[in-house]
Amino acid sequence: MRILIAEDDVVTAAILQKLLRSWNYETVHVKDGLAAVELLQAEDAPQLALLDWMMPGQDGPDVCRVVREHNATTYIILLTSRTERADVVAGLDAGADDYLVKPFDPEELRARLKAGMRIIDLQQRLASHVSELQQALASVRRLSGLIPICSYCKAIRDDSDYWHRVEEYVTEHADVKFSHGICPKCLATALEEADKV
Repeated sequence: MRILIAEDDVVTAAILQKLLRSWNYETVHVKDGLAAVELLQAEDAPQLALLDWMMPGQDGPDVCRVVREHNATTYIILLTSRTERADVVAGLDAGADDYLVKPFDPEELRARLKAGMRIIDLQQRLASHVSELQQALASVRRLSGLIPICSYCKAIRDDSDYWHRVEEYVTEHADVKFSHGICPKCLATALEEADKV
């Protein structure tokens, strides 16, 4: 998985890159918020991002707000030295999914990345299921409402006041085809009538 590191501090960026690569993540590093926005709005945007709060161009919360207008799926962790509750709330309100305080514990970072990956996986599976359902719904045609049917011959009247055989009407409105057979009750009746002849 590719992870964006948006961090203007060279030392912190180097530590993050080294850690993430040791955990088998692919990293891409930018030094300012504008570059982070550009990368996160690209077609092949990283699925996970670590954003510093204070960066040139745009700060982390601003990046979150801009990115969330077009990209709801990238998992964003704000990485900052701000520890006040109001800052945590402001970061999450801006669109961050998680918040980690510097100096961070590497094991806590690893655990939060794993949690983010689980959420990304769930989002992808959900999107796949939604797509499958939409395709299934697109191919389903339904009969609904009242269907006028003749009580004698069982013909069905359409909206243009024409009468159709049940098979024709259902095939036209429900994408089904009929095969004909005879049920056991009708078979017995038919055999009785044949014996009378």
